[in-house]
Amino acid sequence: MSPFERHSLEQRVKDLVFQAVAIIGLLFAVSILVLLLVNVFKDGFSRLDWSFITSYPSRKAENAGIIPGLAGTLLLVLLTAIISIPIGIGAAIYLEEYGRKNWLGRLVEINIANLAGVPSIVYGLLGLGLFVRWMQLDRSLLAGALTMGLLVMPVIIISTREAIKAVPSGIREASWAVGATKWQTIWHHLLPIAFPSILTGIILAISRAIGETAPLITIGALTYVTFLPDSVQSPFTVLPIQIFNWVSRPQEAFHENAAAGIIVLLLFTLFLNSMAIILRNRFSK
Repeated sequence: MSPFERHSLEQRVKDLVFQAVAIIGLLFAVSILVLLLVNVFKDGFSRLDWSFITSYPSRKAENAGIIPGLAGTLLLVLLTAIISIPIGIGAAIYLEEYGRKNWLGRLVEINIANLAGVPSIVYGLLGLGLFVRWMQLDRSLLAGALTMGLLVMPVIIISTREAIKAVPSGIREASWAVGATKWQTIWHHLLPIAFPSILTGIILAISRAIGETAPLITIGALTYVTFLPDSVQSPFTVLPIQIFNWVSRPQEAFHENAAAGIIVLLLFTLFLNSMAIILRNRFSK
């Protein structure tokens, strides 16, 4: 066997080993996920009905429902998106198209990348000090949305910048060649082309916001709510906090309620992600 054939054989063996390890890792992760889902559906599916979704929490497990947490989650995600998406996209456009590529710009880029990996509890402490105490927003829906907006904004900024970078430079040059200004080039060419990739980052950011609990507990979101939020200044709760409250109780019936709440939260997340994916595919075409 020649050296070239021996080298080719070694490379093929390495490729096969790598593929086998990757497949085993994938199967292991999927198996754990399937076991968790089966366990959750086994415990909570029988508890799912219309009264569970439309009822308020109760000290009796059979009468408890999730409507305050579901409404709070929906309003919180909506406010978080309204706050974080325009600011995040605007910051990304400035950094990528207008910001100077000097030491200050590199410092800002490094800090944004680091903020994307900061534990969520740190954002909760920031929201507690800044929005709840200093701005005196109290334990309101607006304070929670502002805190979650800070949490997801670095993800939106990074994904938007990468989407704009991926647009071919010829698009910019062609637009400038026909006399378009820089802003016209960005608005009419760069953003429409990059928008499907930007939506991917937004999907990831909003999905993270839906499942976060630590920042909201830190700023003082309620665990037992028997009313619906009527304004952005109203106290609130969200589904993850309601689920955490039920799991912490010793009665088995409350654990079944928690499993049913997890199912609703999963379906809610899948619904929002599906809508975003449909929009992304539509803009891609």
